[in-house]
Amino acid sequence: MNEDIWKGIEGQSLPKNLLNKLLNTSSIPHAFLFTGIDGIGKDFCALRFAQALVIRSNLPNKSTIIHQIENLSEPYYKYIIPLPRGKNETDDSGPVEKFSTEEIQLLRDELQKKINNPYYKIRIPKANQIKISSIRDIKKFVSLSYEDIPCRVIVISDAHLMNEEAQNALLKNLEEPPEGVVFILTTPYPGLLRETIRSRCWKINFHPLTDEEIKSVLINYFEVETETAALIAPFAMGSVTRALDLLEHDFNIILEKTIYVLRYSFAGRYHSALNEILPFIKEGETDSLKLLIQLIIIWLNDFQKIKSGFTSGLFYTKHQETLEKFYSKFQNIELNETVKNLERLNSLIANNVNLNLLALNLTYELSALISTRGK
Repeated sequence: MNEDIWKGIEGQSLPKNLLNKLLNTSSIPHAFLFTGIDGIGKDFCALRFAQALVIRSNLPNKSTIIHQIENLSEPYYKYIIPLPRGKNETDDSGPVEKFSTEEIQLLRDELQKKINNPYYKIRIPKANQIKISSIRDIKKFVSLSYEDIPCRVIVISDAHLMNEEAQNALLKNLEEPPEGVVFILTTPYPGLLRETIRSRCWKINFHPLTDEEIKSVLINYFEVETETAALIAPFAMGSVTRALDLLEHDFNIILEKTIYVLRYSFAGRYHSALNEILPFIKEGETDSLKLLIQLIIIWLNDFQKIKSGFTSGLFYTKHQETLEKFYSKFQNIELNETVKNLERLNSLIANNVNLNLLALNLTYELSALISTRGK
């Protein structure tokens, strides 16, 4: 198989090699389970694998079919994603039958963004479930006969968002797989799928991307400036989706605020530290507050690395001197309990807690680290 089929997909050498080996055999499994965190190219690989199945055939119209797959177009490629419920929708309604004109247009716009950029994460408000009607639609898809192509592909993105009824409906298809149809389920949470579904799929694990791979995707697919991409990549935890979330929340400012919150808290300047946190507790800004706490935890983890003698693999590379100075003053600090408490505070944000009180607790935890444990 020509390696060019994977061109543009960063990393994932092991999954790509495995899929290449399968493409060079006469028998393709009828179902796959692509697992791994969000934003690493699982859906992108599924798309290219579908195109590769066409490339290896002797069809005269291969280029036309490949182009249709690239545009996520049926009848050769079915792309199932989580969708919101339309007004007065029932389980007997079609997936988008009850959508308003505006909702239909939003869906089309989001799909077009995905077509233009395979690393784009489709975002549709309240799209938190893969509908039973979407799974039932598979029956129509597979019932149509297309002799001009040896294999068609059904991709279920974020497959873990199928409810029990939808999973049961899918299981029927997997138990008696239609000839010439390949299912690819992609998910970061395979454990939320029924064991009977997982056992019928070839599982392929996808790995977090390296900093350089994240940087490359940001530059080449999202037109992020090189300097910004290099700054964000280490904090993305191997996920393009997380990198884009950081970018969306003005990462440079939040990173700067993180340093100020730490500096003021450690100096016992509670009022100054709170003033830095206040902009993050406005209504609707909880994502930014969670990000701030996550960046504080990462800073503390970097400190732990320096304390353990590691100076490579730091996230705060531009602040390494500050970390080392801090270590020279407070070598005996124990961070485990503080990190646990900060993670607990972060988890409370989703529970509608009083954010002002949470900010006070955050400042207290950081200040107490020095006043009670650093002496």
